[in-house]
Amino acid sequence: MATEKISGAEALIKSLIAEKTEYIFGYPGGAIMPVFDVLYDYRDKLKHILVRHEQGATHAAQGYARVSGKTGVVMVTSGPAANIITGLSDAMMDSTPLIVITGQVASPLLGSDAFQETDVVGITQPVTKWSYQIRHSEEIAWAVARAFYIAGNGRPGPVVLDIAKDAQTGMTEFDYKPCQF
Repeated sequence: MATEKISGAEALIKSLIAEKTEYIFGYPGGAIMPVFDVLYDYRDKLKHILVRHEQGATHAAQGYARVSGKTGVVMVTSGPAANIITGLSDAMMDSTPLIVITGQVASPLLGSDAFQETDVVGITQPVTKWSYQIRHSEEIAWAVARAFYIAGNGRPGPVVLDIAKDAQTGMTEFDYKPCQF
């Protein structure tokens, strides 16, 4: 793909499309709204399935992954993201490829007990193959490619990408390259 300067939120959506994602199961909230705003512009390529609860999103994405043979994708906001633990645990035990994207407070606020700040990476590490916090928009395409690779290779399982709000709104050069180890 040609290099262009876009927001981190758009880089995330374009990266998901590059990985042939068709559906995202999720629940919007303040910390992930920049991505949901961009998602609207790509609604013809990527469908969002609105659930009533974050945990429901993880189970719906698992069902999709099991039936389709593809990696399930979830997108939720920050504080309530702790509701994803049961779904992550289930995906880990059942070897279901799952990527959970959580919004997070802006990186300068990390560690300050800001509204709905939750240590998503720390909480999810025991029940994922990989849990990573993105603090810069330049990391998004790389992290998504790596997440899909890790979720689907070896023993499949869940991966978490926790994306700081300023990484979603920051501008970045976009050049997606699928992960190859």
